[in-house]
Amino acid sequence: MTISLRLSDEDTMLIKKYAELNRMSVSDLIRQTVMERIEDEYDLKAYEEALAEYRKDPVSYSHGEVMRMLAE
Repeated sequence: MTISLRLSDEDTMLIKKYAELNRMSVSDLIRQTVMERIEDEYDLKAYEEALAEYRKDPVSYSHGEVMRMLAE
């Protein structure tokens, strides 16, 4: 898939220089940045859901307890 972006000359130069400094292509930089953003938002949503679940029933287990549960 090809995606087009409209950028100012200033933004274009900044992105190109940043990609060059990190020894990557502009395409790789943009792809990696977008994927990281998506992953961060997914992780934040999962965290918020887990926190809400914990607040409803604040039970926690030690590492040893979890290992024993999994061994059963």
